[in-house]
Amino acid sequence: MAARKIRWSFPGPHRPPDPGKGATRICFEGWLMTMATTDIHLLHRLARLYGVEVGFRDYAGCFRQATPQALLAALQGLGAPVHCLADVTAGLRERTREQWERCCEPVVVGWHGAPLHLDLRLPAHAVTAAECSLELENGEVRRLFPDVADLPLLAARVVEGIRYEHRRLPLPPGLPRGYHRLQLYLGKHTAHVLIIVAPRFAHDLAGPDRIWGAFMPLYALHSRRSWGAGDYADLRDLLDWAGSLGGRLVGTLPLLAAFLDEPLVPSPYQPVSRLFWNEFYLDVGAVEEAGRSPGAQRLMESPEFRREIADLQAAPRVDYRRGMAVRRAVLEHCAQTCFAEESGRLSALRRWVAENPATRDYARFRATLEKRGTAWTDWPERMQNGLLEEGDGDPAAERYHLYVQWLTSRQLGSVSLRARENGQMLYLDLPLGVHPAGYDAWRERAAFVPGISTGAPPDAFFAEGQDWEFPPLHPERIREQGYRYYIACLRNHLRYAGLLRLDHVAGLHRLFWVPAGLPASEGVYVRYNAKEFYAVLCLESQRHQAVIVGEDLGIVPGYVRRAMARHRIYRMYVLPFELSGTPGETLRPIRSQSLATLNTHDMAPFASFWLDEKKKGAGVALPLFLARRGHLAVATNRVTSVLQACLAHLAASRAGILLVNLEDLWLERAPQNVPGTTDQHPNWQRKARYGLEKIRGLPGVAPVLRKISRLRNARQIWGMRRAQREGVKK
Repeated sequence: MAARKIRWSFPGPHRPPDPGKGATRICFEGWLMTMATTDIHLLHRLARLYGVEVGFRDYAGCFRQATPQALLAALQGLGAPVHCLADVTAGLRERTREQWERCCEPVVVGWHGAPLHLDLRLPAHAVTAAECSLELENGEVRRLFPDVADLPLLAARVVEGIRYEHRRLPLPPGLPRGYHRLQLYLGKHTAHVLIIVAPRFAHDLAGPDRIWGAFMPLYALHSRRSWGAGDYADLRDLLDWAGSLGGRLVGTLPLLAAFLDEPLVPSPYQPVSRLFWNEFYLDVGAVEEAGRSPGAQRLMESPEFRREIADLQAAPRVDYRRGMAVRRAVLEHCAQTCFAEESGRLSALRRWVAENPATRDYARFRATLEKRGTAWTDWPERMQNGLLEEGDGDPAAERYHLYVQWLTSRQLGSVSLRARENGQMLYLDLPLGVHPAGYDAWRERAAFVPGISTGAPPDAFFAEGQDWEFPPLHPERIREQGYRYYIACLRNHLRYAGLLRLDHVAGLHRLFWVPAGLPASEGVYVRYNAKEFYAVLCLESQRHQAVIVGEDLGIVPGYVRRAMARHRIYRMYVLPFELSGTPGETLRPIRSQSLATLNTHDMAPFASFWLDEKKKGAGVALPLFLARRGHLAVATNRVTSVLQACLAHLAASRAGILLVNLEDLWLERAPQNVPGTTDQHPNWQRKARYGLEKIRGLPGVAPVLRKISRLRNARQIWGMRRAQREGVKK
């Protein structure tokens, strides 16, 4: 995204005068800026009114105050009328007036079964009667005619000579769960409100269930059949094999649409869209048209094609550009065959597109992007603003993208259905953001903040902080849109997932914004309406019968984890982060509503972690701890023994879910991703050392997983008996 220029006003033609008493001198951009203490106070007041935090406590517990430059940039991103420091006083008046003139919030949350009300802010005596039209999600309409004067008065305030009153309107009791629309008529004014009636809790595992599953990035999973990287058939086979050992789920990294040509962005956490899927993972050989298309048949039978597939299979890393080119060459022939004649397949595709109309918009965007060869931010104004016409993109490319999204829905849907029928589930991952040049940032332009990146503040690992280079959602505009985009992202994943991991769950509460042109160390936190996010999550989770896991690693305030517990959002228990350093309690206790694992995709595998622990002389306490609990015969620090003992400890714990990184079982040392690196490390490219066929027969894999399954079952039986005993006592 283009850097946003921030204008600054200084007294005089050259530089600000020396600060006097009660003033503060702040240095930036080569200038010394003088601000009176009262000016700083006013700027902080304005920031708080917009939900911008004026400082934060870092990983060491030290308070870091935000710079005026960063605060002004964040305020501009939120739409505050401030272009320079001199605008702050007027901005305060404008924000205060705006808040009281908005008669009600655009979203109201009610927990199912609890009283529900709507807070109103009205000019005193200006409106005596109101009319409400409440349309329920099922189409039923209810009308209310409250007398404003009879509503409870909670507060009053005079703003620019006008007295405003804060009154509370009770809404009908017993509203069903769902998204309901309220239109409020107050004289000549009309307000539109989304009423979310949600269960308090997200979907949970049944009773004392204690399940385990296997984890592998799909690009890293490979077989003799697949084309140099994993596909949906490999994912299905991994599910079947894990199920034969007692595994109830298989987890992988995001599978969303990506730029795999120009630009090449293989990171699964910077997708083109969170609403559409990556055709790179299609099992192309299983596509029906591949067997009917003469062009596809000639291509796949050619010596050149077979050599290319052999090269892709033999390479130790995934070559996304070459691999995507090979797949697309075949799939284009398949799409041409599908669209060439009327058939049951074409009818099915058309029905699917009619049921998913946004797919046509996405396909036209991708086709236009390919034809123009530039980011959408460089397109003509009409196209930037979301108006695409026939001819803006290649029609054949548009048909290709429609076709591959339809194929993906069928193949991924088939894997998900097979899992559910076998009592298993897919564990999918919802990334926090999207690529700024991608579809979502274009189509949902109003929902994102330009000129701002999402990131993380400095910590023990990244002293300068992190800039993740994708735009944040605008906290107010997404509310005004009724969380339409966020709900669509959730449903896109929960259609297939029985368990969904939310990347950076603290983002439900606040995000670290890094204004363009500033280092990540000078970012600021901006707050979001967490209650509304949790209401959407709980409602969608219950409707889809899917467990929600929040990635709560790193700097996470206590109130985030307390909110997760209130709504039964599972936490993550990652063993290296749970070493307490406290004598007698080497590992912190494990909660029942948690997903336990030895590591994540952003960490070193267990063997590498344990080697570092031994080098630091810290590899003593953990073996002793595991030996005391009966998971080690002796307190050895041999990596294989400690690995299996750690897995046994997690398997026998209260954790509802145990996720096993398959690469740990053969003592892999290379990570899949090294955060903070780009070209220095082949992130998101390394294949698993062994193919799926060989993994099944490795001596350190299946026997360990069978033991984990026995321990999980034993824990589940223990939980059932405990529940029965408690039931008898009651």
